[in-house]
Amino acid sequence: MEDVLQQIVSMDTQLMLGINSLHSAFFDGFMWGYTKVPVWIPFYVVLVVFLYRNLSLKQTLWALACVALTILICDQSVSHLIRPIVQRLRPANLENPISEWVHIVNNYRGGRYSFPSAHASNTFGLAFILMYLLRNRMLATVMLLWAFLNCYSRIYLGVHYPGDILAGVLVGFIAASFSYWVYAQLCKDHSVQKPIRFLWLPVGAWLLSVAALMCYALFVDF
Repeated sequence: MEDVLQQIVSMDTQLMLGINSLHSAFFDGFMWGYTKVPVWIPFYVVLVVFLYRNLSLKQTLWALACVALTILICDQSVSHLIRPIVQRLRPANLENPISEWVHIVNNYRGGRYSFPSAHASNTFGLAFILMYLLRNRMLATVMLLWAFLNCYSRIYLGVHYPGDILAGVLVGFIAASFSYWVYAQLCKDHSVQKPIRFLWLPVGAWLLSVAALMCYALFVDF
């Protein structure tokens, strides 16, 4: 069993180094911007407006409470429960033997431990809870792409292994599933008006954010 685990860890490390090695000046800037939480505040505001335009006020308030519950479960379980137990060093951590081969951007190495990824749990947790709430294919596509790029940026920047990401996605899925069960219990009338309206809001907000980050990446110089 120990040999199998070591083989999995070795494959995870090689995959991380392979992805991390595919870098350029443009993507250094793009991924550096994409991974930053404050960049997405306007997107989050748009998502709140989008929820309100498709749910009743009562549903919206319960939905936002369950979104908050999802993020709380993700963040606390990752940062205060799993990481202290597993204690897997980040790839770029200087105490990690592979750190000398890891490409980093703007001298960023993240915190000490990496498993699971909080970015993965939080972004996919948000994506999954919105997919549960509104059940729309276009919205699901946008949210999953948004979350996927967030996760890819963490490997690109050398602060997470793919295994960290997969574990984070699992945590996000479990947290979102539990939160939606709570939502269904508390908000008995949780039916959604069909068809979903104002889809251009989240789609447009994400695309504009990506376009802005691409422009930023053209001019930033680390």
